[in-house]
Amino acid sequence: MKNHALPRLDKDDKMRQRLLPFCRLGPGEIWSDPDRGHRVGCVDATNSQHILQLMDGQVAKLAIQDPPYNLVAFATQTIADFIAWCRDWIRTTNAALDANSSLYVWLGADQNEGFQPLPDFMLMMREFKEFQSRSLLTMRNQRGYGTQKNWMAIRQECLYYTKGDPSFDVQYTDIPKVLRGYYKEQNGKKTENMERSKSKNIRSGNVWVDVQQVFYRMEENVNGCYAQKPLKAIERLVLASSNKGDGVIDFFGHSGTTLLACDRLDRRCFIADIDPIYCEIAIRRLERWRKFGKLGWQNSNPFEKELQLGMRCEV
Repeated sequence: MKNHALPRLDKDDKMRQRLLPFCRLGPGEIWSDPDRGHRVGCVDATNSQHILQLMDGQVAKLAIQDPPYNLVAFATQTIADFIAWCRDWIRTTNAALDANSSLYVWLGADQNEGFQPLPDFMLMMREFKEFQSRSLLTMRNQRGYGTQKNWMAIRQECLYYTKGDPSFDVQYTDIPKVLRGYYKEQNGKKTENMERSKSKNIRSGNVWVDVQQVFYRMEENVNGCYAQKPLKAIERLVLASSNKGDGVIDFFGHSGTTLLACDRLDRRCFIADIDPIYCEIAIRRLERWRKFGKLGWQNSNPFEKELQLGMRCEV
């Protein structure tokens, strides 16, 4: 089996310099999908003019934001600076959303750093009266980190807010219902929970244990992307909080999972990343899905042909 993996692109500057010439977008530029109207922008999430250009006069019903929240990546940045930065992109997000819309924010709680940035972010969100807190989702990772003197950290958090009165469609997992019980009287008859059920499967709650963490053996894996969210998780959010034809925004596009989910589920996506390389990866992932029906690259990578050609030229 071939294994043409990329290093972490946020850390390998030499590889980044090799890949940048193959990116079709530069800073401030936007790619418009000719088939379904998706828009990919190499823009700054905190820049209101950039976001206005990306949205092109449209508003979205759903925002799924996954900002870089590992504070180690911001070695020179204080938590106060990080929250100030978040405040700016929440403002642009708010402006891009419909009066009745939903917002999901993936954000970590580092148990070694006072559970930051989650608590300070939650406090900051109180400043935005338009948004009402609805739930705190927890997605279980199959792998974790920790020591013999603490509980292993195997979760990712996602905050759910609403603006106005958006729609919400209940989602069900792949987990079958096996427990009987939970009797209650209904229309004068004592019924058991399986009789009242709308599905043979367990309803998805705010603790997710049925979503597989992305790793290199999975088809949807995108080498070089260090914080890739599972497609199943993003599609669940899209299905729950938007309808076909709705606009969905993601200002931290990274591996392009939200773009792919929207294309598969018939939504229009407005996705951005400040990094031209991740913008190119998102576009190539969409094109690969449409041409080959593949969700990612598994043991290959989005720039395999260009890199192999470069290696042959060097020889």
